[in-house]
Amino acid sequence: MIWNEKIETMPQSDLEKMQVENLSKLAETLYKKVDFYKKKFDEAGVKPSDIQSIKDIAKLPFTTKDELRLTYPYGLLAVDETEIVEIHQSSGTTGTPVVDAYTQKDIDIWSEGMARCLTMAGAGKGDVIQNAYGYGLFTGGLGVHYGARAIGANVIPISGGNTDRQLKVMKDFGATFLTCTPSYSLYIAEFAAEQGISMKDMKVKAGAFGAEPWTEEMRREMEAHLHLDAYDIYGLTEIIGPGVANECECKDGLHVNEDLFYPEIINPETGEVLPDGQKGELVFTTLTKEGTPILRYRTRDITYLTRGTCSCGRTSVKMHRLMGRTDDMLIIRGVNVFPTQIEEILVQMEETQPHYQIVVDRGQKHLDEVEVWVEVKDEFFSDETRKMEGLRSRIKDEMKHKLGISAVIKLMEPKSIERSIGKAKRVVDKRNL
Repeated sequence: MIWNEKIETMPQSDLEKMQVENLSKLAETLYKKVDFYKKKFDEAGVKPSDIQSIKDIAKLPFTTKDELRLTYPYGLLAVDETEIVEIHQSSGTTGTPVVDAYTQKDIDIWSEGMARCLTMAGAGKGDVIQNAYGYGLFTGGLGVHYGARAIGANVIPISGGNTDRQLKVMKDFGATFLTCTPSYSLYIAEFAAEQGISMKDMKVKAGAFGAEPWTEEMRREMEAHLHLDAYDIYGLTEIIGPGVANECECKDGLHVNEDLFYPEIINPETGEVLPDGQKGELVFTTLTKEGTPILRYRTRDITYLTRGTCSCGRTSVKMHRLMGRTDDMLIIRGVNVFPTQIEEILVQMEETQPHYQIVVDRGQKHLDEVEVWVEVKDEFFSDETRKMEGLRSRIKDEMKHKLGISAVIKLMEPKSIERSIGKAKRVVDKRNL
């Protein structure tokens, strides 16, 4: 099922004409109405009239999160303040937050993007969507809420946490679709097992999980323990919130709503635009947003793009699931490592849980030292030293062989690593770099 067949199956040539037209309008608006962008245009020696094709976007300046923070609260506003109907902020816990201000048209765009995403994941009218993303200034909760309303589903705005209540509501109201972070979904399954509740008895058939990177191995864990189809959803506050991209039933990449959010992949070191299929940093431009439109925002997310008609019928560009971030990449004694690479190794181990933490510190000789704390499943946790040492050695050897790093493996008792109802904190870096 496709929510907006005209747009989502549009020939690439027609879509590009639409993109160029909207990019040209955006450049004019930013140059005339947003001092921040007028200054950046002038410094780059570029004018809105320079936009003649979609490739000309490479002439325009980038925007970074640090710059967005410097414009707090309304430095990026492109409309009169009286036209703003809703405010959201980034969920980060450090520094000045990033503000996203929405006009009514922006809310409609958000609803449309989310409607497409939920439909890609199999939701529709008649579904009961249990929305366990956080409501409030965080975009997750209300983004899903607006999309669920648009497709005519029954949405349960339960927000995150209070897991015993989540399970009761899930059962009592017959929830058929779940939305939350992947790490929290696994905690729901774990909590249910502790309470003697079988997820097989629930009606949940599918879910859209995002707000943090997750792996194919983690998908298998989620689907096995929750007994549902797990779909990856992508979005970010700086652009609009969730609703930027989602997996379809093929589960081989996330379709980007590229009529609304134009994606690029760049070399994170040089800023050069990279061709399709080449891995780099993901950049987005909001082509139709009114309140706080953003030009070439550097997401710091690592992925690549592929084009062509999908077997689901959609022609929109696909982004590969996130492969890490340029700013959470760990450089361990000269080796580049992403937490998701460590996760892939851990979830393949029969004995371990998908709950872990990576602790990085500087040793006595000023060399990087890595500890990986990983929970062992109940049935495998043992006081027998030989068994635990064997598991520890296997994990250590796998990391050395596949990632090229030497790590101290710390096997933890079940449920000893703190759970999160939002984004899981995977890395603790004590190096003060």
